[in-house]
Amino acid sequence: MEQCLLFDCDGTLVDSEKLCNLGIVIKFDELGIKLDAEQLMMKYRGWELAAVFEQLSAEFGVTLPSDFVAEYRSVVAGLFDSELQPIAGIKAALDLLPGPKAVVSNGPADKIKQALALCGLTHYFGSNIYSAYDIGIWKPDPAIYTFAAKDMGFDSKDCIVIEDGLVGVEAGYKAGMQTLFYNRFNQTCAFPSVITFNTMDELPELINSQ
Repeated sequence: MEQCLLFDCDGTLVDSEKLCNLGIVIKFDELGIKLDAEQLMMKYRGWELAAVFEQLSAEFGVTLPSDFVAEYRSVVAGLFDSELQPIAGIKAALDLLPGPKAVVSNGPADKIKQALALCGLTHYFGSNIYSAYDIGIWKPDPAIYTFAAKDMGFDSKDCIVIEDGLVGVEAGYKAGMQTLFYNRFNQTCAFPSVITFNTMDELPELINSQ
């Protein structure tokens, strides 16, 4: 049976999470609030942006300007243009995985497309891009993955999810899909059937053994 591979984007395909959080640091600095990009990354990896901003604004007692998100997106787009790189080993891994593939992300579609284009990954996925902003479902809700699977023409049992954060891992696991956790930061995963790996060099063999 052919399997469909469903990839997260930020931190799984492209090394973008530090840049996204640097954008938060830059924008909150304008409000007089000092944040640390590394700490933000570890705390909020995979979260819906609105939830991150809601929590930070409550923590520091600030009301974000109406154009804050748009300006943040612009800052991140600039950082992507100058600094974004693919995750180490991902191109070689994708070259060895010729089957159907899609990107399933909590990020907006234009950000996903920009990231894939800058990193030379667009041709691996074509138009198979599923954004939480378009679907109206955010990880860790598993419905984002079941939606993508159905739209790709696959049952959940025939899909493999590749994620780098616990929010996405939870979504894949609860969607009833074999989930592979690219665990760059050696986090503890509570879901028993999730397979953890540390480098993209391992990915093709892991997938082909499923």
